[in-house]
Amino acid sequence: MSTREKTMRARQLRRAMTMHEVKLWAFLRDGQIAGCSFRRQHPVGPYFLDFYCAAMKLAVELDGSQHGTAEAQEYDESRTRFLSRKGIQVLRFWNHELNDNFEGVLEGIRRALTTAPTRPAAPGTLSLSGGGKEQHQHH
Repeated sequence: MSTREKTMRARQLRRAMTMHEVKLWAFLRDGQIAGCSFRRQHPVGPYFLDFYCAAMKLAVELDGSQHGTAEAQEYDESRTRFLSRKGIQVLRFWNHELNDNFEGVLEGIRRALTTAPTRPAAPGTLSLSGGGKEQHQHH
C-alpha cells in the first residue's frame, strides 16, 4: 500500500470511529494525558493503530467483541509482536472497559506514558489489575 493509499485509508478510519474511540479520543487529544500528543488511525507497516503517541512509542488499541475469537487473538498477538520489534508498546482495552472503568483506562494510559522511558526495549502489553488485556509474547 502506497503512502497516499495509507493516508486515504487513515482518513476513512478516522471518519468511521466507533463511539468508544470517540469517547477515548476526547481525552487523548491535545496532550491532555501527561502532556503527550496522540494521533488517530496512525499507519505503522501494514497496520493502523487506533491511537498512537509517537514521542513515547505507545499504541492504544480498543477491542470490541470481534477480537474475542481465537483467530482475532492470534492476529492481535502477531500485530503486537510486529509493533514490539519496532519498539512500540501496545495497550489493549476492551470496549466495555471504557464503559465500566473509564478512569481506570485513563490511569493505565497515564501510567504507561509516565513509565515509558524506563521500560525494556521490547515491551509487552501492560496489563491492569482487574482490567486491561495482556498479550503474551511467544518466543
